[in-house]
Amino acid sequence: MRQFLQNITRRKSGTALLADYELDDSIQGTKLVRTLRLKDLVSFGIAAIIGAGIFSTIGNASAAGGPGVSLLFIFTAIACGFSALCYAQFASSIPVSGSAYTYAYASFGELVAWIIGWDLLMEYAIGNIAVAISWSDYFTALLQGLGMGIPEYLTMDFLSASRGFAEATELMAQGQALTDLPAYLQEAYLAWLNAPTLGSLRLVADIPALGITFLITYLVYIGIKESKRTANLLVLLKLIVILLVIVVGAFYVNPDNWSPFAPNGISGILKGVSAVFFAYIGFDAISTTAEECENPQRDLPRAMILALIICTTLYVILALILTGMVPYYELAVGDPLAFVFSRVDMDMMAGIVAVSAIVAMASVLLVFQYGQPRIWMSMSRDGLLPKIFSSIHPKYKTPWFATIVTGFVVAIPALFMNLTEVTDLTSIGTLFAFVLVCGGILVMEEKQKEMAVVHKGFRVPYINAKYALPPVLGIVVTLILVYSPETLSTLLSTEGGWEEFQHKLPLLGFIIVAAIMLVLSIQRNLSLIPVLGLLTNLYLMTELGITNWSRFLGWLVLGLILYFAYGYRNSKLGRHKL
Repeated sequence: MRQFLQNITRRKSGTALLADYELDDSIQGTKLVRTLRLKDLVSFGIAAIIGAGIFSTIGNASAAGGPGVSLLFIFTAIACGFSALCYAQFASSIPVSGSAYTYAYASFGELVAWIIGWDLLMEYAIGNIAVAISWSDYFTALLQGLGMGIPEYLTMDFLSASRGFAEATELMAQGQALTDLPAYLQEAYLAWLNAPTLGSLRLVADIPALGITFLITYLVYIGIKESKRTANLLVLLKLIVILLVIVVGAFYVNPDNWSPFAPNGISGILKGVSAVFFAYIGFDAISTTAEECENPQRDLPRAMILALIICTTLYVILALILTGMVPYYELAVGDPLAFVFSRVDMDMMAGIVAVSAIVAMASVLLVFQYGQPRIWMSMSRDGLLPKIFSSIHPKYKTPWFATIVTGFVVAIPALFMNLTEVTDLTSIGTLFAFVLVCGGILVMEEKQKEMAVVHKGFRVPYINAKYALPPVLGIVVTLILVYSPETLSTLLSTEGGWEEFQHKLPLLGFIIVAAIMLVLSIQRNLSLIPVLGLLTNLYLMTELGITNWSRFLGWLVLGLILYFAYGYRNSKLGRHKL
């Protein structure tokens, strides 16, 4: 048992990770091309962050929280900022591909590294399923606006069509006419009704989502230079459009729409946590470019922080513009930026926004389709995945096999899966990665203290959590008691049995972890920023509900099965110790 525990916690130092990278290159005779500079990295970050979140999910978040959702963007940015600083320190210390997987291997050990690598599949590949579906919705709407409609059964996923048909049929049986139903139910009903059949199977699939995924995958396959140029162009176009939206929309703002600022209180604002956080996913993708940066130790930290600051500024301004142009409760739509201009009879601007959304989401697809293969490449180098995943194409200098597999992993589910379920699963997976990266910094700092090692390169600014954390937690608890007292009463209530209690488990778990971190901070003088990053991201996870936690834990169990079936026995680190 002792040997088993030693095996699953075996670690690779930053020096060993860099040595393995150099050894892998000398054996294969090929390496990734170092061509990315600071402006390219910032562009990659903006390309990944500004996408489906701001063009779609911000609407429902604003409808629940009102103008106060702008505060949620700031809070989420701070939480992401803590994580970004931790990512930046790791990226400066260990400038190889792999992102949080590599960092976890250096701090927590092999089992946690595998878990985070498996978890990142949710952020990158599964997250791209949501982006591909959302891109398809905007693309289809644009074609319909140009009079080039595509049959509904070729533009909708199987699950949405099936469920929508059942709901529409039930409502029509109660006496409602099809034309009186919401547009999405009408589309689902017609898609299911008109779809060709193969036996008893309805052939409903999202073909545009399939097409854009294959196109982006091909672009990533043929090289980083092509990906870089495309990303830079797409980012420039969407920033121009977003600035245009802000400038033009400002003339239509009615300040009366900002009152009340938080119509549903803190609980209403926090309902948008999943949607708002989904709008921030992506800054960490910059860390997967480490082996293609000209100066990764200098530029990676700068790029992450700059991308986060630029996107947060745009998000807050956009949230205020949207809720100022129309009453907040009208924003529960899938295309809020286009909707607000249609609402003030500026259909031309609505059309421009629709086109820019297509551009924005294509850039997100590009960055994540780029990042996922490089994580698999790092895992393959360590023996946790088959060797072919780290194979570099001799001409294009890209991890060709991992890129192709990523294309299929995104394209096939995008034909059939539902957007909302994918979005929530992506958010909880990303938050978990952020929690472990912040925790990893704390572990590494402790090791360096014990070994009297001085960290070189970028370092998270040190503030002693012993003095700062107690008042911070005290302020948070006070705010909850004053502005959301029902949270405490609900937590302490014993009514409802297990059905009600299970929904309290994530928050109870957070309270326990917060208490442990408070004690450790006092005892060991921990660094404040990683502690706050760990706690804020963990709290955001509690807001995603027990259903998402259950799916997430099920996903991790599946990952553990795969690890012990292959990775545990084939780990290079394990073989070296034999």
